[in-house]
Amino acid sequence: MINGAEIMVKCLQEEGVEIVFGYPGAVICPFFDKLYDTNIKAVLVRQEQNAAHAASGYARALSKVGVCVATSGPGALNMITGIATAYMDSIPLVAITGQVRSDVLGRDVFQEADITGACESFVKHSYLVKNTADLPTVFKEAFHIASTGRPGPVLIDVPVDIQLGEIEEFVYPEKVNIIGYKPSVHGHPMQIKRAIEMIGSAKRPVICAGGGVLTSGAKPKFRDFIEKTGIPVVSTMMGIGIMPSDDPQYVGMLGSHGRKAANVTVHNADLIILCGARVGDRAVASPDQVVEHANVIHIDIDPAEIGKNMKTSIPIVGDMRNVLTQLLKEIDYTTPAEWVEQVRQWKAEYEPVPQQFEGYVEPKSFLAALSGMVRPKAIMCADVGQNQIWCANNCRLRDGRFFTSGGMGTMGYSVPAAMGAKMARPSRDVIAVCGDGSFQMSMNELATIVTEKLNVKIIVMRNTVLGMVHELQDKFYDSRYAVTELDTVPDFVTLAKSYGIDAACVSDNESALACAQTMLRSDRPFVLVCNVHPNTTSI
Repeated sequence: MINGAEIMVKCLQEEGVEIVFGYPGAVICPFFDKLYDTNIKAVLVRQEQNAAHAASGYARALSKVGVCVATSGPGALNMITGIATAYMDSIPLVAITGQVRSDVLGRDVFQEADITGACESFVKHSYLVKNTADLPTVFKEAFHIASTGRPGPVLIDVPVDIQLGEIEEFVYPEKVNIIGYKPSVHGHPMQIKRAIEMIGSAKRPVICAGGGVLTSGAKPKFRDFIEKTGIPVVSTMMGIGIMPSDDPQYVGMLGSHGRKAANVTVHNADLIILCGARVGDRAVASPDQVVEHANVIHIDIDPAEIGKNMKTSIPIVGDMRNVLTQLLKEIDYTTPAEWVEQVRQWKAEYEPVPQQFEGYVEPKSFLAALSGMVRPKAIMCADVGQNQIWCANNCRLRDGRFFTSGGMGTMGYSVPAAMGAKMARPSRDVIAVCGDGSFQMSMNELATIVTEKLNVKIIVMRNTVLGMVHELQDKFYDSRYAVTELDTVPDFVTLAKSYGIDAACVSDNESALACAQTMLRSDRPFVLVCNVHPNTTSI
């Protein structure tokens, strides 16, 4: 005989899971008890939301499904924001929650919450398991759904009596056959032909690369395509890292907080090729104005995203890697030299000059210099707010990765995501950049960093305000700074040292870069606090 908790663990082993991030509680104890005697590492985070963020960072760094676990009621509810964050950015997660006994569901017993109902709008699928014998099929389907098509989170809610229930034999399904779930992975040949013809007649084409290129593992094919065609490339925030930042064909991030050269390029193009990008309001505020003068080819694994935000001339549904392979086989096109030169001139002309404040770190130039100091393939985890924009526009990635909460904009994301990324890629430099507001939403994870001996570097941009909202208040609310002033507490250096973490505080770029060199040479975690003027703008 084998009980449900042991079945759950065996399912994870069958899926090759090596690490789970979670927080225990009474109704998930049977699962953690069986996990105790296995080679799967259970990482105790300090708050359940951070379990999902850490699993997200782990999943993004390894291109595999991340796993997070919580108990019922408040434990599961705390994890919701992390699950929603993963959903918006198409990150494959399996979230496992314990639940009260199935015979008392709906009676509002201690720590009962309808987590499947609460998560319905931002999971790919959810399961409330009602029979122990169903667990192998549920887990097999969950991992398949999370990792195929457009990736995303899947929730498995397991009542405690189902974990304790027994069946005679464990058999893990070899394959999955889910009625109604058959993602299209190859572009339709006729649409591919039409796209090639449209590209062939374009005089001013541009490619907009989104996170779907990275999610699909299509980065090498994408590079082959742009090298063959010479088409200039802009990216969404989630697409940062697809191209080296100093590549001549890369113009920068587009959007309201992006590079002016990227926006000018898009608004003057006669063809826009959207690759795994949904182009939300932050990327293109007025899509109707763009399509007045440009054709749009939209390639995406999720048909629901095509044409949702920008009218599409040619839709291509399929996995990005497969579609690019199809295009590469037949395309014979070189971008007109005059367009390439024009884009190059815009890129040089609109290079911004950051404003300096004496006695403070200038974050944009500091981050640009810092990213040149880290090793290739480094992982930069940016939080949300001004620090996110400073990183997105100024970090010079060399075959590295840029992780952030793009769709949901979740403060407190960077530190736990960096933890997960470091556990996935221990030999790489992993840096979390956050503001003093966002850092205070997850600074409790310093304990996890110490416990797990994670050599994560944390940079806190301390401007004593909630920078992005403060900037909006300055522009649109007559500088009435309502509920955005943080003051100077706590002392982050003393806080870090109380956890046994090395730390320093700097107030100019020369000192910041000197400390950064010390930080990067260290084999221990480090917190570098940079005092930034509160009037420093996001772009």
